[in-house]
Amino acid sequence: MDDAKPNPSHELSTHGVGPWPGELPEGAQYDRELLKLGDTRNVIDRYRYWTMEAIVADLDGRRHPFSVAIENWQHDMNIGSIVRSANAFAADTVHIIGRKRWNKRGAMVTDRYQHVIHHATVDEFVEWAKVKELSIIAIDNVPGSVAIESFDFPESCILLFGQEGPGLSDEAIQAADAVVEITQYGSTRSINASAAAAVAMHAWIVQHASR
Repeated sequence: MDDAKPNPSHELSTHGVGPWPGELPEGAQYDRELLKLGDTRNVIDRYRYWTMEAIVADLDGRRHPFSVAIENWQHDMNIGSIVRSANAFAADTVHIIGRKRWNKRGAMVTDRYQHVIHHATVDEFVEWAKVKELSIIAIDNVPGSVAIESFDFPESCILLFGQEGPGLSDEAIQAADAVVEITQYGSTRSINASAAAAVAMHAWIVQHASR
């Protein structure tokens, strides 16, 4: 793909860019409408003025080999934020277990660039993971869990998260190949589910991703 770009400043690109200055560039990745009217989407500078399809195709060529799974029994508001973090860390796929409908507000439309698969039950999800030969790593502070600082994440795996409050279901815990907890040092028993997911994803990044 042609990587021509108008080289907008970081300040300008944070809030979007206006119409492309000068002669319009050639390239199948560009959205002609965005080139003419400007691009206010929340995307990195590399993807300014690109079509959504072109962005997804480019991401598919460099996604990381870890995925994220989220139990969705109570329509948790955190799911959207977890999807947004999965996109930020270039997770391969997001799996929604339980209810198919989920609150997308927190995703800030990043779900458009992220592969999302639904599984009606934990058993269905576990069977999918077995076929793909992916380890399931549950993230929860339950008895017997391993501190995240000392855990070696498999390169190819699925990070499994529960809901705000109840955490992971017993069924999900039993299905996991390992259970990892995020070490805490204050008075609160747990941290926000979306924050925990971001911490766990970044822990994988530190161990396996090249800059």
